[in-house]
Amino acid sequence: MKVLLVEDERRLAASIRKGLLDDGFLTEIAGDGEEGLWLASSQAFDVIVLDIMLPKLNGFAVCRRLRDQSNWTPILMLTAKDGEYDIAEALDTGADDYLTKPFSLVVLAARLRALARRGQAERTPTLELDDLKLDPASHRCRRGEVDISLTPKEFMILELLMRRVGRVVTKSEILAHAWDFSYDGDPNIVEVFLSSLRRKIDTSSGRKNLRTVRGVGYEIVSDRPRS
Repeated sequence: MKVLLVEDERRLAASIRKGLLDDGFLTEIAGDGEEGLWLASSQAFDVIVLDIMLPKLNGFAVCRRLRDQSNWTPILMLTAKDGEYDIAEALDTGADDYLTKPFSLVVLAARLRALARRGQAERTPTLELDDLKLDPASHRCRRGEVDISLTPKEFMILELLMRRVGRVVTKSEILAHAWDFSYDGDPNIVEVFLSSLRRKIDTSSGRKNLRTVRGVGYEIVSDRPRS
């Protein structure tokens, strides 16, 4: 699961990020409202954790602008005060849940899982292309009647491609989606995962849905002959 954490207190943000990573959440940090808005608008996240008191743009403004853009990613607001007016404004601007500081990382992780399940239920239940089916809610992939076992990274990459059928997705977009935004390792790791993914969904079935667009990126397209 990919989480965007918008929090300007660096030590707190680092602590939350470590706790979420330990619990299996891939977590990206934004240090102010403008950066948070930009990341939330340019990348796909499963859940957004948004502090209210932020420099440049406060959490209320960020939440409102995202909803104005028809961005319905689930948002959990963090507030330092247990004030009913803050909570009411957070919910009125489009937040899905709230948590008051200080809070337990165990509770935060549980709330995020609940929000992700709720958000996935509002999306297309199953992504389909030819006889390939991907169910984000159950984390299940099938080719016809055969289950295909994917690693979490492979699943994230395939989901990104299947949400953009017929469109080329660049290597940098895949890195930003399936790895931490600040990842500074070898970008060719993408080729390794795409090669493994191709063996699992195409080679084993004799299909050719996953294609490499040399010098640009990757795309997934229909393998059925045109009538």
